[in-house]
Amino acid sequence: MLKLSYDLHIHSCLSPCGDDDMTPANIVGMAALKNLDVIAVTDHNACRNCPAVLTLAGRQNIIAIAGMELCTMEEVHVLCLFSCLEDALEFDAYVYSRLIKIRNKEGIFGKQQVYDAEDRIIATEPYLLINAAAISFDELEDLLREFHGIYIPAHIDKSSNSLLSNLGFIPPDSKFRCAEIKNINKSEEIIRNNPYLTGCNIITNSDAHALGLINEPVNFLDTRSRDIKDILKAINSLKQSRK
Repeated sequence: MLKLSYDLHIHSCLSPCGDDDMTPANIVGMAALKNLDVIAVTDHNACRNCPAVLTLAGRQNIIAIAGMELCTMEEVHVLCLFSCLEDALEFDAYVYSRLIKIRNKEGIFGKQQVYDAEDRIIATEPYLLINAAAISFDELEDLLREFHGIYIPAHIDKSSNSLLSNLGFIPPDSKFRCAEIKNINKSEEIIRNNPYLTGCNIITNSDAHALGLINEPVNFLDTRSRDIKDILKAINSLKQSRK
């Protein structure tokens, strides 16, 4: 088994709340400086900076997983991770078709920029990406199976935009197998209050919107190989560990 350090919740400058210097090259460069093995860029309702991230990460021997932080119609934030870039980009198009279209106001919300692997701006997204998409939480099991990905309720300990804060409970027919807790010190209390989580892998990530907030290599996954499919299986089945 391999022990790989990870940070699976990082926002690039495509997210309006991400710093302008959260470009693909800068994110990968910081991950390399911090000796992270696995990263995922998970912008709000978008995967369009993933192509550059995956290309740049490959040059640094970093495993990059194409991802997204989806905002469901209940305004629950959910990390979606994909086994290949093509599936992620198809999911991006699917989500975009269901996104509430409101023009972004850069002066209020921030820029939404797409970069290439040379760290050049190639597009700007005109519609605000932090809005909810017309996709319900209970659709995600079948939907992510269709796109060969996994889904992880994000920062469930937060007081907004989380499964527990927005729904108030974990739906009894839920089938997710991993959940993210921002403050891992709260995990025992949250699991005690939500017994469903006893059967889940609990992970923690940075949710970084600035370069300096990307995690140090303190969280680990035990996986059979560096193959992304094996890493996704590990996320959904193994307990996370800390140095």
